[in-house]
Amino acid sequence: METRAIPHADARLERARQLLDSQELGLDALGAAVGLSPGHLQRRFREQFGLSPAEYLAQRRLATLKRGLRQGQAVTHALYDAGYGSPSRVYEDGAARLGMPPQVYRRGGEGLEIRWSLVDTALGQALVAATARGICAVALGDDAGALERDLRAEFPRATLQRVDSGRDEFLAPRLQAVADALAQRRGSVPVELIGTAFQQRVWQALMKIPAGETRSYAELAASLEAPTAARAVARACASNRVAVLVPCHRVIRGDGSLGGYRWGLPRKQALLEAESHRRSPGKQHA
Repeated sequence: METRAIPHADARLERARQLLDSQELGLDALGAAVGLSPGHLQRRFREQFGLSPAEYLAQRRLATLKRGLRQGQAVTHALYDAGYGSPSRVYEDGAARLGMPPQVYRRGGEGLEIRWSLVDTALGQALVAATARGICAVALGDDAGALERDLRAEFPRATLQRVDSGRDEFLAPRLQAVADALAQRRGSVPVELIGTAFQQRVWQALMKIPAGETRSYAELAASLEAPTAARAVARACASNRVAVLVPCHRVIRGDGSLGGYRWGLPRKQALLEAESHRRSPGKQHA
């Protein structure tokens, strides 16, 4: 299978991306504008950028909406300026989601209730936060104050309630699930993942990598039928806010080196070593 586009085709794909940055075009019109058939454009655009033209347009539209809301625009104005034809479109658009109503996002999470606590784990301290729908953040670090500040920056006007890790009936089982995951014990817990369509695809693919195995960024991109999108995969891994439960630590560079990790390379190395030791010899993915 060809994984590298010829230079002329690459230029046309880049031109298609630039057109989508400035206007909304359907696949037929976009193909005609850059001299590619709709089917060929769809396939090569996904290979080059990791998502389809429609998904790219939805992601750009969502970014414009977020920017307008954060700048204080009225919700209706922000929706139309971002290219949503009606207020309902932001909810119907499956390619990219806010994860919360626009009014809530505009107010920095105001009205959103998040319970959080700190828990000691096999890899040190973890902050675990959850909405009513599931865990929305798992952060690892040595500085409790810094972990709390990061959470408050993520949701500046949400109602954040720190709870006793052992007494809160809602959060306690979720804290235990995170601790079990870090200790390589089986367990599951609902998560609330908020991101673009491509980030969601990457995160879902991460959760399918068995413990004790690794994939390179390129291999993960190929599994998503986007073989030239390794850098986009790496960015999606870096955007993951839920440590361990969405196991971005299982993705490494093609040369076998660790690559990056939001919560520090020593923790990534420790997680991989612990998972490898629990796996039978000879079964680890090369």
